[in-house]
Amino acid sequence: MTARIIDGNALSAKLRGELAAKAAELTAQGTQPCLAVILVGGDPASAVYVRNKVAGCEKAGIKSLKFEYPQDAAPADVLGKIAELNADPSVHGILVQLPLPKHFDEKAVLEAISVEKDVDGFHAENVGRLSQGQEAFVPCTPNGVMEMLKSIDMPLRGAEAVVIGRSNIVGKPMAMLLTAAGATVTVCHSGTRDLNFHTRRADILVAAIGKPKFVTGDMVKPGAVVIDVGINRLPDGKLCGDVDFESAKDVAGAITPVPGGVGPMTITMLLANTVESATRAARKA
Repeated sequence: MTARIIDGNALSAKLRGELAAKAAELTAQGTQPCLAVILVGGDPASAVYVRNKVAGCEKAGIKSLKFEYPQDAAPADVLGKIAELNADPSVHGILVQLPLPKHFDEKAVLEAISVEKDVDGFHAENVGRLSQGQEAFVPCTPNGVMEMLKSIDMPLRGAEAVVIGRSNIVGKPMAMLLTAAGATVTVCHSGTRDLNFHTRRADILVAAIGKPKFVTGDMVKPGAVVIDVGINRLPDGKLCGDVDFESAKDVAGAITPVPGGVGPMTITMLLANTVESATRAARKA
C-alpha cells in the first residue's frame, strides 16, 4: 500500500482563489479586508513566517500592515500599538507573531487583542466559544487540518482520532474540533503510557509535538489518515515533519507531506479568518 498524498499546496491554492473572490467583492462594497501583523525581535523563522503571511495577503487582495519592533522593545509600546489597531475600524485582523522575547507576558499580549480581530483564534474568549460550539475564530492550523480531512471525504463521526500533543495552538483546539465533528478523540502527550497502543488504533492520527520523524510506520494503523503538523529543520538544512514519512506512507491510507502539507493551509485559514472578520464588520457598518 502507498498512501494517498494530501496536497496542502493544491488545496490551499483552490481555497485562496475563493478567498480572493470574496475579498474583491468586499472591497468593491467599500470594505477591503485588512490584516495587521506585529513582529518583535529578529528571529529568522518568525521573519519568514511573517513574510509568507504578508505575501499571502497581497495575492488574495487583503491589505496588510506590518509593524516591527526590536528584541528589547518595551511591552508597553507593543500593547499601545495593539490598542491603536483595536480602535481602527479599517483593520479587521491583528496577529502578533510568536514567540515573543522572554521579557514579554505572552498571555497578556494575546488577551489585549480584540476578540473580534483575533484572527489567530488564541484569545481565551474565542477558545471558550469554540469549546461550547459557539461562533468563534478557530486557530488556523487545526482549522486547516479539518479542511484537509474534508477534502478527502474522511468520515469523522465515529472515527477514532488520536492527537499527539496538547498545545494551546494545535493539540487542544484540534481535539475540540474533532470531538465536535463526532470523532472519539484521545489526546496523547509526554505523560502518556504506551503511546503505540493509542496510535495503532487511530483512524486519524495527528502529530503535533515538534520532534522530527518521531512517528514511525510501525505506530500507524494500516489505512489510517496521518496528518503531520510538525515542521523541523534537520542538521543538513532539510525540513521534515514529526512523522517519518518514508515508513508511514507505506502503511497509511492518506498522509500529509512536509513541506507542502499542513503549512500552506495554516496561512490560508488565517486569510479566511481575516476575510470573515471583514465580512462581519461590513454587516455592522
